[in-house]
Amino acid sequence: MSTRMEHDLIGDKEISNECYYGVQTARAAENFHITGITLAKFPTFITSLAKVKKAAALANYELGLLAENKKNVICEACDEIIGGQYHDQFVVDMLQGGAGTSTNMNANEVIANIGLEKMGHKKGEYKFLHPNNDVNLSQSTNDAYPTALRVALFEKLGELTVSMSIIKNSFAKKALEFKDIIKMGRTQLQDAVPMTLEQEFRTYAVMIGEDIQRVIEAQQLMREMNLGATAIGTGINAHPNYSKTVEAKLQEVTGRPFVTAGDLVEATQDTGAYVQISGVLKRVATKMSKICNDLRLLSSGPRTGFGEINLPAMQPGSSIMPGKVNPVIPEVVNQVCFQVIGTDVAVTMACEGGQLQLNVFEPVIAYNLFNSVNMMRNAFETLAYTCVDGITANPERCKALVLNSIGLVTALNPFIGYENSTSVAKEALETGGSVYDIVLARGLLAKAELDDIIKPENMIKPRTYDKK
Repeated sequence: MSTRMEHDLIGDKEISNECYYGVQTARAAENFHITGITLAKFPTFITSLAKVKKAAALANYELGLLAENKKNVICEACDEIIGGQYHDQFVVDMLQGGAGTSTNMNANEVIANIGLEKMGHKKGEYKFLHPNNDVNLSQSTNDAYPTALRVALFEKLGELTVSMSIIKNSFAKKALEFKDIIKMGRTQLQDAVPMTLEQEFRTYAVMIGEDIQRVIEAQQLMREMNLGATAIGTGINAHPNYSKTVEAKLQEVTGRPFVTAGDLVEATQDTGAYVQISGVLKRVATKMSKICNDLRLLSSGPRTGFGEINLPAMQPGSSIMPGKVNPVIPEVVNQVCFQVIGTDVAVTMACEGGQLQLNVFEPVIAYNLFNSVNMMRNAFETLAYTCVDGITANPERCKALVLNSIGLVTALNPFIGYENSTSVAKEALETGGSVYDIVLARGLLAKAELDDIIKPENMIKPRTYDKK
């Protein structure tokens, strides 16, 4: 295998000619053996880096700072990366010191060496196309990295809303399927009042729908970027018109409405938007975990629990108990939600840990937000396709629980009064008798009137009545 020598501040280093990355990337790959998860595992982030570099090249060319031949090969290299090529050359660990400099240089070196080959030169002949002087022209890690992160998160949050819409629609369809099934509602795990299984499942769809809107709102925070800030927001080493020019070029390259922050010094150090996004992801995870808790409760048993619904049987549930089937899909979604809730603390602490004009901890912010979104997307679609879509109901079990419930007396309260209702409930609890039979035995209501009151359609919505 042939090699080449490259040089940086630290000294000379031998690099394989198979590699499109250069000396700074190689050092970072050696220094950061942390997660074992490299940039290559996050293709959206890689393509976002390439889009930022392409926008910068176009802006620099328009401002007369970059020769046309260099602009052309940089753009061609970026287009190939955006198209999915060379991702294996992004070898730096996602967790790294240096505020993302290693990530930025990984992109600069790969783009430069692809460009050099297109110009007819060998990898490493940087006098013809330089990673810093040309690919990184008018930029700093401190504006290129966070801008790429925001471009990537804008896309990832959009993808998350698609997955959330899938699980929302699954619950909505199931609600329609269950529209005529009466069941007992519960508060504090105790019998409350009747409702329908449709109402229960429709609620889940509404909850998810509300959170889709919260994610869309958070996604809009990613539109504001600090490209043009260079090191700390003052724009040092950039053309006076670079900031507005590169804004237009990034919009052109991405097809998205990214805008330059009004105050670049503020935008370079303020990571509040990431706190907001992480908080929204925590909200989504918290509510989805609650829904999964409900699914496990409603399907519990199958004979000694609630047993109102049946989850699809996905796999044997025990190595010792024959015939046991566990709610494995809601369980795994619960665990994803726990992980997302936990990573919110890491993101929060990383945002808080920034000092003065820069937050150096954006790599751990990126790592956690990307992981959270990816896990949630996979989990929500798995929940929809392998669980919710296949749920069936046990209507007779649901109805029997209503008729045998002490909570049924609540529906009778307006007709027989609170004192009578309390007395009936007490007798039912002490004797094991049914509320229905006790009311008839005491002559509190005629059978036809009682039957009308406890019709499903009369117990699940407001109604007028004559007060006794």
